[in-house]
Amino acid sequence: MEKIKILAIVGSLRKGSYNRQLALIAKDILGDRVDFKLLEYYDVPLMNEDIEFPAPEPVKRVREEVKSSDVIWFFTPEYNHFFPGVLKNLIDWLSRPVNDEEPPVIDGKPAAISGISLGMSGTCIAQDHLVTLLSFLNMDIMNHPKVTIPHATEQLDSNGKLTLKEESYSYLKEQANAFLDFIKRRKCLCTPSED
Repeated sequence: MEKIKILAIVGSLRKGSYNRQLALIAKDILGDRVDFKLLEYYDVPLMNEDIEFPAPEPVKRVREEVKSSDVIWFFTPEYNHFFPGVLKNLIDWLSRPVNDEEPPVIDGKPAAISGISLGMSGTCIAQDHLVTLLSFLNMDIMNHPKVTIPHATEQLDSNGKLTLKEESYSYLKEQANAFLDFIKRRKCLCTPSED
């Protein structure tokens, strides 16, 4: 049986970002049960209708990666009670029709959201804003369980690497397993039954 393809989109471009590290921990939790890939989008330009058609090469690349994935898992920090501008810019590009015949590549895609932050909210407010946007764009969002991890610096090892506390790890594991179930149910609903 073909593995589920999960595309992780991290809301920070920083190579050592806590949310990128969180995504890699999620990848380890899922192991070989899925095909898990991180989307690299540092080269995607600011959305500008003057350059929309034909789309810039980086935009074509990320659209193709989203299109070929089964689901999207967002890992977002919280900046000033919102998700980062780079993530909004990427979503703006992904929300646009590819051409007259093709709808936006995120239309109807199942999605989950996680996040870790330095502050107390654990990205809860940013995630709520992101859910509002993704719902408007017709993504199929798994709203429960959520993972919102606060105080990231309390979960680092002596080298500054994210090493989740047992409680945080168990929440992420629960979400990962729930997301797999969520995806499998969606795939069953989409598979035509045989008479």
